[in-house]
Amino acid sequence: MTLTGGDEQSGSWTSLPGHRAWLDGEADRLLGFAEGAGEAAIGFAWLDEDGRPDRDQPPQLWITARMTHVFALAHLRGRPGAGLLADSGLAALTGLFRDAEHGGWFSSLTSEGAPAVTDKAAYDHAFVVLAAASATAAGRPGAGDLLQEALAVVERHFWQPDEGRCVESWDRTWTELEPYRGANSNMHMVEAFLTAAAVTGDDRWLTRATSIAERLVHTAARENGWRLPEHFDPGWHPLPDYNADRKNDKFRPYGSTPGHWLEWSRLLLHLEAALGGDGPDWLLADARSLFGAAVEVGWAPDGESGFVYTLDWQDRPVVASRLHWVLTEAIGAAAALVQRTGEAEYERWYRTFWDEAAARFIDRDRGSWVHELPVGDAEPVWSGKPDVYHAYQATLLPQLPVAPVLAAALRRTLRDG
Repeated sequence: MTLTGGDEQSGSWTSLPGHRAWLDGEADRLLGFAEGAGEAAIGFAWLDEDGRPDRDQPPQLWITARMTHVFALAHLRGRPGAGLLADSGLAALTGLFRDAEHGGWFSSLTSEGAPAVTDKAAYDHAFVVLAAASATAAGRPGAGDLLQEALAVVERHFWQPDEGRCVESWDRTWTELEPYRGANSNMHMVEAFLTAAAVTGDDRWLTRATSIAERLVHTAARENGWRLPEHFDPGWHPLPDYNADRKNDKFRPYGSTPGHWLEWSRLLLHLEAALGGDGPDWLLADARSLFGAAVEVGWAPDGESGFVYTLDWQDRPVVASRLHWVLTEAIGAAAALVQRTGEAEYERWYRTFWDEAAARFIDRDRGSWVHELPVGDAEPVWSGKPDVYHAYQATLLPQLPVAPVLAAALRRTLRDG
């Protein structure tokens, strides 16, 4: 690939055999660490700093689903044993995590396998769809049936045609709806819908992904200077002070989250490519704007390299700790923008992000990536190294086309030889 807009760089790392071999080596290293999660009695375990199951963490639906997705991708890439690990995740998703009485899936279980949190969360269900779709692409037994069931649950309970987005969470019996709407869960629904559409060929899911993106990015983020509001009331009015007393929340932190701007940037490019010539013109422009805002105000606002976790509405760091997942999403977004535009600016950022990862996050002694680099006296957001979903994807995205998305692209590569 020949790049434009920079005299000093004529090509992309993503085209170099040596860089691709390095990415493959990092992917294998991550998977070696992640395989320890398969020691769990139920699904996949939350891993500690050394890759051992953290016995203090109960079985979590989002971890089991994300790791099922990861091992399905690894199987598609030819890693022996990965398919069996994906099957183990599927067994948990069709077994103890599944609510056979009321439908849907429990967010967490006790160590004995009883429901611990019975609410039905859109965030978790998005990853069930993603896991099932990736496992279907990988040809794993029972995955197709799980995918159809998960999509039916999403359509019946989460997708709201009148709102053009998904609601957040229900009680176990689907009778009480949480009076909150969230951008994070809807973002992961877009990810899940893209994968479901690519695997099944059902373009309804692309239409719904476009609806979510138009309302949350092209409207809410654009009207707020690309500082994406994350929290909303039931009428989709932003709640700028939401969780002001829980600034380091893992999934609903106060303020805005530059890592999500980057994640959205990549997802918009996947969506544009999946839609072909039928997509709206704003998808590329908005992807550029989100990425530009993230590097402008989220990267090194305190003079130190790296992205902060959250910003307030005056672009001041709230939680300045550097989280690994934010950097991995920056890598994925930059790689997609390089592929889509061929512009040297994005290549420079791509290289900068990998240099940052190599210098500060890749843990060559204890495995995986350091999940959090604390700054100041901020309370930690994460403990241990729960999963490798973000980091593993960062090693694959630079090597694959923007469409179809990960699992479908790998399936096509396997079929075409």
